Amino acid sequence: MSTTKPIPPEIAAATVVLVRDGAAGLETLLLRRNAKLNFAGGLWVFPGGRVDANDRVGLEPGDEIGAARRAAVREASEEAGLAVDPDKLVTLSHWTPPAETPKRFLTWFFIALAPVGTVQIDHGEIHDHIWLRPQEALLRRNSRQLDLLPPTWVTLETLAEHSTSEDLLAAWEHTEPQRYQTHIRGTPEGGVAIWEGDAAWPDQDVAAVGPRHRLWMIGDDWRFEVSR
Repeated sequence: MSTTKPIPPEIAAATVVLVRDGAAGLETLLLRRNAKLNFAGGLWVFPGGRVDANDRVGLEPGDEIGAARRAAVREASEEAGLAVDPDKLVTLSHWTPPAETPKRFLTWFFIALAPVGTVQIDHGEIHDHIWLRPQEALLRRNSRQLDLLPPTWVTLETLAEHSTSEDLLAAWEHTEPQRYQTHIRGTPEGGVAIWEGDAAWPDQDVAAVGPRHRLWMIGDDWRFEVSR
């Protein structure tokens, strides 16, 4: 008798990466989720959540991007109290989690210039917020000051390549969104997230020699490797 577990259903979701220009350069908004939540409890994330039925009202069947845009705007309002213009969203990436993930959120990531206003959290689902330079957020993860998910880390790596919000948005406005289908593999040192383009992608052999597109998740030393 087979003991293979069924793959959990896919759940459409959306995330909005809000950016602004601070005194020291580009900053982004991170929210800390309630530690008691079943999904990503206690982690620092960008505003986001699942696509609801109301997000699809009036759209053509199959318009996943349109529904995700609505969901991203709604979540920015619900989680951060910020009114984001859906027409100003720039599509950044799409993430498919590993098959073994208990809740499989297929998530569109958008970036947008943060609107004028004060961040307001509900202290229910969201317990804290912070504006940080991407580089600082990555350092804080490795000093165990905040916990991140792999998509958050990789997105912060992308943001860190740009010094201003204008540069970031201009770079991605006409760029094809990146698609990440994640595979997680273990090593004696820790976990590794692998994406297409890595030498390990075809058969998931972490030791395979060749190009890299992976995130090493080893204790205090998370490291993103990508061959340019």
